[in-house]
Amino acid sequence: MRLLLVEDDRRIAADVERALRAAGYVVETVRNGEEAWFRGDTEDYGAVVLDLGLPGMDGLAVLKRWRANSRSMPVLILTARGSWAERVDGIDAGADDYLPKPFRMEELLARLRSIVRRSAGHASPRIVAGDVELDERQMKVTLRGVPVALSPLEYRLIAFLLHHRGRVVSQQELDENVYGHGEDHESNALEVLVGRVRKKLGADLIETRRGFGYLVPETTP
Repeated sequence: MRLLLVEDDRRIAADVERALRAAGYVVETVRNGEEAWFRGDTEDYGAVVLDLGLPGMDGLAVLKRWRANSRSMPVLILTARGSWAERVDGIDAGADDYLPKPFRMEELLARLRSIVRRSAGHASPRIVAGDVELDERQMKVTLRGVPVALSPLEYRLIAFLLHHRGRVVSQQELDENVYGHGEDHESNALEVLVGRVRKKLGADLIETRRGFGYLVPETTP
């Protein structure tokens, strides 16, 4: 899943980005409010981790602009501002959750998983499609109860499709959420990756809709 991280503190940004990548996310990082607003307004992200104390335009103003333009991606706010009034302002501006600094990386990841699940309509960290089950907390995929060894790219692909089960995901959207925006790879790399996942999890799990994209149906065979 493709995420936008907005944090001006280089040390915090590096630590958070490292943790997010280790958790299987594709991360793009910016450090000022103007660029954050532009990226979030023109690009599609699965979620945003947004600091409030930004140069140029503060995070609250960025968030308000996104919501005013009907940008609905889930947003997790990070801030050193600790008063309850400021937290209320952030939630009222359209934030999905709020995490005060300093924080533990485990809590950040748990809160992020939660807001992503809610935005996709999932209440549980476990997503089941036929004989396949995804456990986000353990980053584990099982087939009929048996763990399946997946590469990081294979995990990103099936996790994204399962999150959007029942919706046809275009090749471009899937590509950006597996490889990242503008990352170099072979033109047929996504098709090859889908083939590898089918071999491991079952040929009928992922449907190809020619000219449209890929689909994990709501009801799998």
